[in-house]
Amino acid sequence: MTLWSTKVIILIMNSLEKSLNKIAENILHIDEASLTSLWDKYKNKVEQFSTSPEWEKAVIIFSIINAVRAKNTIINENLLSNKAPREKSSPKISKEKHYLKLVK
Repeated sequence: MTLWSTKVIILIMNSLEKSLNKIAENILHIDEASLTSLWDKYKNKVEQFSTSPEWEKAVIIFSIINAVRAKNTIINENLLSNKAPREKSSPKISKEKHYLKLVK
């Protein structure tokens, strides 16, 4: 690999990272309620596998919706744990059905 091609790769990666940051910034301005209203629609599209670009876009949109929901859940849990007095018992488990799993 030459020095020139390395510089080109670095420029492409910087441009890609800038694009992803702009996308993330735009997504952060969308409220979760609006995204959640689309969750079932895109879940159904993802479940109907096809090799089409529309299906691929649906997978990306569904993943974005889930990412925003996961982010908000993490924020809310941390805010609540910081405000609530520390209990010695184990944390209470929400009875609400969650579709996301925390992977460590």
